[in-house]
Amino acid sequence: MADLANKYEVNVGGKYYVDNQCIDCDLCRETAPDNYKRHEDGGYSFVYKQPENPEEEARCKEAKEGCPVEAIGDNGG
Repeated sequence: MADLANKYEVNVGGKYYVDNQCIDCDLCRETAPDNYKRHEDGGYSFVYKQPENPEEEARCKEAKEGCPVEAIGDNGG
C-alpha cells in the first residue's frame, strides 16, 4: 500500500501520488497517460496532472488498482 510519507516530491499536489515503491513497470503511464509520466533520471512514474474529469478519474483509479506493487496512493484529497 502506498505511503504518503514516501511519495515522490515531483508528484503534483492533489489526491493521487506515487511513492518510492514504484518499479517503473509503465502500467500507470499506459492506463492514464494524461496523468502519469516517467521521471527519466529516477526511473519511476509520478503524477504530473491530477484528474480533471470523470474519464481521467476512472483511468487514475484503474491505474491505482492495477499497480503491481501498490505504489499509487489516493489520499482522498
